[in-house]
Amino acid sequence: MNLLKEYHEKKKKIKERLNEFKNLNKKDYLKEMIFCLLTPQSNAKKCFLATEEIFKIKNKTEENIKRILKTKTRFHNKKAKFVVEALKQWKEIERIVNNPNLNIVELRNYLADNVKGYGLKEASHFLRNIGKSDNKIAILDRHILNNLKSLKIIYENKIKTKNHYLEIERKFIDFSNKINIPLDELDLLFWSIKTGEIFK
Repeated sequence: MNLLKEYHEKKKKIKERLNEFKNLNKKDYLKEMIFCLLTPQSNAKKCFLATEEIFKIKNKTEENIKRILKTKTRFHNKKAKFVVEALKQWKEIERIVNNPNLNIVELRNYLADNVKGYGLKEASHFLRNIGKSDNKIAILDRHILNNLKSLKIIYENKIKTKNHYLEIERKFIDFSNKINIPLDELDLLFWSIKTGEIFK
């Protein structure tokens, strides 16, 4: 894999995509939060469509959400519960997310600990998608882990504990600094190498 060659070919599109995240309207933050709740072990594009459908219905009950998720995500029963809970929590989360004094790592850890259905990966994904990750946190999904393993930065593509996540994140950040590709850009580059597109 010639990473630098791939990066120079895709750099412009990657930067444009990250710019779109940074310029996202704050009223769409909730949508991104729900999208990131749906993505674990599911197809991102189907999760995006499911999120759009959820926000079109007026009555966001667990049953209605379950119906939408049934054909689009895995674990639809559990995720419907998470969505309902997140909608209830949103006012408090919104206040914290928009607090300019919170450091990004603290904010990520708060979300991972307080949003049902979120771990470090989902919280990082959400913050990246609203333009707040600032190259300081990593979305360690299977695409990233497989790429890091193939580059011999890590030797197994499974995360065992929170501390293990943080240890791999540190290695990913060090690698990003070493090859001089910002972390957020490297994330989208890995995603595009695996899927052929720059999504979210």
